[in-house]
Amino acid sequence: MVKAEHYPAELIERTDVSASLVVFRFLAAEQPSFTAGQYATIGVMADGDVIERPYSIVSSPGERFLEFFVELVPGGDLTPKLWELKLGSRILIRRRIVGKFTLAPSVKRHLMLATVTGVAPFISILRTQQIERRRGNVPDDQFLLIHGASRVADFGPYLGELEELSQGGALTYVPTISRPWKEPYWKGETGRVEDIVRKYADQVGMDHTNSIAYACGHPNMVENVKNILVRKGFGKDQIKEEEYFKLHDIPSQIGNARA
Repeated sequence: MVKAEHYPAELIERTDVSASLVVFRFLAAEQPSFTAGQYATIGVMADGDVIERPYSIVSSPGERFLEFFVELVPGGDLTPKLWELKLGSRILIRRRIVGKFTLAPSVKRHLMLATVTGVAPFISILRTQQIERRRGNVPDDQFLLIHGASRVADFGPYLGELEELSQGGALTYVPTISRPWKEPYWKGETGRVEDIVRKYADQVGMDHTNSIAYACGHPNMVENVKNILVRKGFGKDQIKEEEYFKLHDIPSQIGNARA
């Protein structure tokens, strides 16, 4: 039985990026209300209980569907069940969508750092900015997004989308891979996010005097870039973070990789 705090959502599109990465789009029974950058708690029924975990939302509040970029956690409680979903399958979504990993209104320059599925809240923010431009509102915010992955395939469909968004001038997008020896045709940046953050922040003139930083994804990356930015003068209140799991968590507790 669906509880009052949930509403159902139907799977309307599924893109299998790899064996361990999938993009899901759901049409919810109710139009969700949220701010770009927040996360929703989604779940499935199993033996009369709802198994649920939080996932950052990829879609913009201006889009009718809810989109998620999810990494499979073998042995997890939820993600193996999500991998079984087919078009038309239903899940549950908590009505209350929350999170503080949203665009800071106090500054206009935003340094965004992500690994793989950690790009989700940033895409939501950037899509929202694009929708505002199409409506005739032209925000003057500037964005630098450094997106790290092991392989090119791990960027999923968002590589092309973000490259297209970067043509508008407000976004500098830097995808980088950490295993270039496995990608002989890759001509882009190489190295981990923390290896190149200073290089690109300097190139676009983002520093502690004019910017706020956001780090989302693998906890090692989040911790490393925090240390780098603090050494560059960023105060702790100038760095927003969203870890997708704790390194000591067992698989059943992990989510976005959180589940």
